[in-house]
Amino acid sequence: MSVAPLIVEVVRSGFVESVHRAWVFALDADAAPVVARGDVAAAASPRSSMKPLQALGMVRSGLDLDGELLALACASHSGEDFHVEGVSKILATVGLDETALQCPEDLPLDQPTAHRVLRAGGGPARVTMNCSGKHAAMLATCVTNGWPTDNYLHPAHPLQRAIRATAEELTGERVAATGVDGCGAPLFFASMAGIARAFRAFTLAEPGTPERRIADAMRAHPEWTSGTTRPETALMRAIPGLMLKSGAEAFDAFAFEDGRAGTVKIEDGGSRARVPVTVALLRALGLDAPELDVLATPPQFGGGRPVGEVRVRGEV
Repeated sequence: MSVAPLIVEVVRSGFVESVHRAWVFALDADAAPVVARGDVAAAASPRSSMKPLQALGMVRSGLDLDGELLALACASHSGEDFHVEGVSKILATVGLDETALQCPEDLPLDQPTAHRVLRAGGGPARVTMNCSGKHAAMLATCVTNGWPTDNYLHPAHPLQRAIRATAEELTGERVAATGVDGCGAPLFFASMAGIARAFRAFTLAEPGTPERRIADAMRAHPEWTSGTTRPETALMRAIPGLMLKSGAEAFDAFAFEDGRAGTVKIEDGGSRARVPVTVALLRALGLDAPELDVLATPPQFGGGRPVGEVRVRGEV
């Protein structure tokens, strides 16, 4: 297997405008590594791709959510109305409201919703920040266990220690480093191979287990883990049985119901290259659907019309 990164070109008006390098790793259904491009054994920052593992630590610690709200606990949501209502529901189950959230204030990622908020005289809020579902679930877990809620983001808090132990168990690795994610929560670094192993554990788990409950919730309600117009939702809708979670700085992690799994990291954090590489990796693993065509080579626009595309160069 090659260690050279995968190359992604951004083409405009027939010319290569820029080039991205991608790290790519994949396991087949028997857990054998079948793709390894780039330094996939090095410590990587999965950012929000770590959220299913964080949710698993919470469910194992007594978080009592299922279905849409459990999917929301794993979300980098778009701040659409149903997301905000869901966050409030999670908090209400333990007698809290959005004032308990410690994620930063932000506008909804969904542009029409953000425009509507601004037209109504509103502005950035914690409840519309894309990580508020995870934070609400963290608070609910703390209340359930009688843990303090004022410092729930501290790495030494019982909640974060439980999440760290869960991450190490599923990745099969010691946490390589601990940072601070954009939402303020501890960020645990792991290898791309380790994250792929972790996602595989979710989809292969027995029905009714915490791992499988999370996988089933995400797959049944992908719009709750991202948004109604996001590519993550489109991918999971197009390939039933696929569990996928994106992260900031252009990270993707996924697993299919039979154990095929993979991770993608664009070296420079260029998000426009992430989805085309993920589609290429899915197809290399034999996972495909007609709906993936437009995601494989997303158009680049000039003057409001398509003038180029993002494309993966060569074979994965």
